[in-house]
Amino acid sequence: MSDVTQILQQIESGDPSAAEQLLPLVYEELRKLAALRMAQESPDHTLQATALVHEAYVRLVDREQAQHFENRGHFFSAAAEAMRRILVDGARRKGRLKRGGDRVREELDEIPVVASEIHEDLIELDEALDRLETEDAQAVQLIQLRYFAGLSIPEAAEMLGVSPRTADRIWAWARAWLHREIRGAEHNSEKI
Repeated sequence: MSDVTQILQQIESGDPSAAEQLLPLVYEELRKLAALRMAQESPDHTLQATALVHEAYVRLVDREQAQHFENRGHFFSAAAEAMRRILVDGARRKGRLKRGGDRVREELDEIPVVASEIHEDLIELDEALDRLETEDAQAVQLIQLRYFAGLSIPEAAEMLGVSPRTADRIWAWARAWLHREIRGAEHNSEKI
């Protein structure tokens, strides 16, 4: 059993010092995953990889009720999910703000001209992933590990406990499914 798995079990059993022991063991890997994910975001994104790691870590470990992680792979899969949620929540928050969620009356002469771009594609992807989860939860886990955590097919396959060939088949099917879902939504909105 790896050190990470042992510490995860200690966290689950309520050991208050275990969470402090876990961070040094997983930090560099989480940082690399977050850096890969943030590289896919727009250059004007305000969240840094370090902040993404810390926010994800807090969501995973620093809770009143500790989550159950079966092993290292399960922990990193949950970390990828947490990073996804943080980025999607940020995109939604920007969308609300863009549409007047924080309205304050200002004179037009005082408003700086800045184009703020919302990552609507990230929100569409999140909604499609929620729909896909009802059909194939393993495909969603694979997509999260590949897209949000930046893992390769062999790395994601190892985390999921499947062969790289199986992961490659799931990846191809899931990408096609998502493409059809998102394209279908775009075509339906164009008809309206």
